[in-house]
Amino acid sequence: MIPTDAELEAGRLALARLDPLMAKAHAEVRPSTWVVRERGFKGLVRQIIGQQVSVAAADSIRRKMIDGLGMLTPETILAADDVQLRGYGLSGQKIRYVRAIAEAAELFERLDSMSDEEAIAALVAIKGVGRWTAETYLMFSEGRLDFFPAGDIALQEGYRLLVGWDARPSEKVLYTRAETWKPYRGIAALLLWGYYMQARGRATESGAVLSP
Repeated sequence: MIPTDAELEAGRLALARLDPLMAKAHAEVRPSTWVVRERGFKGLVRQIIGQQVSVAAADSIRRKMIDGLGMLTPETILAADDVQLRGYGLSGQKIRYVRAIAEAAELFERLDSMSDEEAIAALVAIKGVGRWTAETYLMFSEGRLDFFPAGDIALQEGYRLLVGWDARPSEKVLYTRAETWKPYRGIAALLLWGYYMQARGRATESGAVLSP
């Protein structure tokens, strides 16, 4: 279930009471809504298509796939050959990944019955789906609030800027720090993303020097 704006605000206030660092982020970051993405097979395929390409390029590939296949389903993906899929703009690696998701499509019918860690384990068992992809899928396609994708560079940079460090924290350091934000880790991530984006608008390319 996708969290409402009221639930997000309640989570932000809870984090602010829990941690002075989150209180600082809450005070400085504008309220935002939860990004809602497509669920199920189509949602995870969309995420894979979008990796390491621009939003415009990903949208173009997806439109070509839908136009060429008629429908974007596990059946149409598995019925298409490599030449056809390459023609839509997919790399050989992404062809393997979307096929693996198609072969595991029945998983999406069972995700709701799984705990967070069970769902992560099931998703990363699919070829091409790493922990970051699984975490962000569960957050923004399934509406699960208690994930913190610490491998995300923007989150690491947001934390660095908020704390005032010279270097980004490691993924391990961030995962450990995020334990203190349970059960609102997803909202903490939203705050750090927001802090990063707001700072980025006032920063040099390196993010090290902020202008007034």
